Amino acid sequence: MKLSTYINFRGNCAEAFRYYEKHLGAKIGMVMTHQQLPHPTGIGSDWKDKVLHARISIGDAEVSAADIPNAEPMRSAYLTLNVDSDQEAERIYAALSDGGQVLMPMDETFFASRFGQVRDQFGINWMILHERPMPPRQ
Repeated sequence: MKLSTYINFRGNCAEAFRYYEKHLGAKIGMVMTHQQLPHPTGIGSDWKDKVLHARISIGDAEVSAADIPNAEPMRSAYLTLNVDSDQEAERIYAALSDGGQVLMPMDETFFASRFGQVRDQFGINWMILHERPMPPRQ
């Protein structure tokens, strides 16, 4: 069994994926627009270039997504990036908070040398952290 994540955007999925590709080192696997369907769906002409289905690899995880009219922004779930250094955490936090909303400032915590939460400019919630090594369980 494999768990994966599917995100709905309000018409800016392709833009978000390009942003993640540039700032997170993600790799876009595929993007299909409504206009590429072999049979028309009756969607308005203003949505013909919007994403019907797309997939992106971020690190070793895959995320799928689509543009959905009137999609509700995600509020109770976060995409979590566990990175290898404080510098990488700070860089990614800055990129994802640019044009977005800081939910928790980047700081040191008991479990991470760097931890922060943002809602990016596309409405997606992110947690970015560089975990501290945990002592072995006894």
